Amino acid sequence: MRDPQELYAWDPEGLARADEATGGERGAGPVLIYHFEGFIDAGETGGQLIEELLDGRPATTVARFDHDRLVDYRARRPLMTFRRDRWTAYETPELTLRLLHDATHQPFLVLSGPEPDVEWESFAAAVRQIVERLRVRLAVTFHGIPMGVPHTRPVGLTPHGNRADLVRGHRGVFDEAQVPGSAAALVEYRLAEAGHDVVGAAAHVPHYIARSRYPDAALVVLEAVTAATGLVLPDAAHALRSRALKTQDEIERELAEGDSELVAVVRGLEQQYDALAGAASRGSLVAEPAELPSAEELGEVFERFLAEREDGGEGPTG
Repeated sequence: MRDPQELYAWDPEGLARADEATGGERGAGPVLIYHFEGFIDAGETGGQLIEELLDGRPATTVARFDHDRLVDYRARRPLMTFRRDRWTAYETPELTLRLLHDATHQPFLVLSGPEPDVEWESFAAAVRQIVERLRVRLAVTFHGIPMGVPHTRPVGLTPHGNRADLVRGHRGVFDEAQVPGSAAALVEYRLAEAGHDVVGAAAHVPHYIARSRYPDAALVVLEAVTAATGLVLPDAAHALRSRALKTQDEIERELAEGDSELVAVVRGLEQQYDALAGAASRGSLVAEPAELPSAEELGEVFERFLAEREDGGEGPTG
């Protein structure tokens, strides 16, 4: 493995500000929030939250990763703008560590950008170096996963990491599962392995709207993050809450005007959710199975729903 230090470069002024803001060796250490684009993120859960954290909030660049080494441009081609007879703009991929402050001026760090395509072990080691250099007290990550749940019920979370206890009020739904890996998951694994505190939250997004923005999921994740970290982020919460109310109204309107089969799917998921919730409250995980369509039938309804939305204009989340 190459020297992880080669993958990133500190911004001298940004590093000095980070040291000053976090109190250096005398401080308690900042929280690190990280999310990378490219892996499963149903409902754009993590993407929305990162967008809200960075939108309109003064940020100082602390470190930059070498995107030329980490990003496969042919797999994810950056956008370029052509005007009349020449190229006028190029959207350079940026994998950046930033310093921000919450409403109480408490400092925290955000690491975001495209998920590295290569050198995951070196990248995870580089993040560990950053965590140790800046004395990060807790690393937090999040994303959305598609689940067979209805949009009319509270968004569930699957907490993970060696500090999953910080995401209270939610229980994991998996005993064991093998899934495709991600750079974020490897960072979490390596940090925990090295004895650093990490916590993550996977929001359960209704599978029939997993490809659209689902602010409800981002809002629930934000609430879990603020509860776990003590950060105060009312502006992000307000923006997501307003968007969530609008999205719910639009989904209900589309359902009222849409396919009766899709309505039946939602109602079936509600029955299943309520049955399982009732069984859990009685101390039993055994519930009467709800009559749900097969996986193929669900897929057909979902695909038809997406096709109708594309033909008729933008869907619930625009």
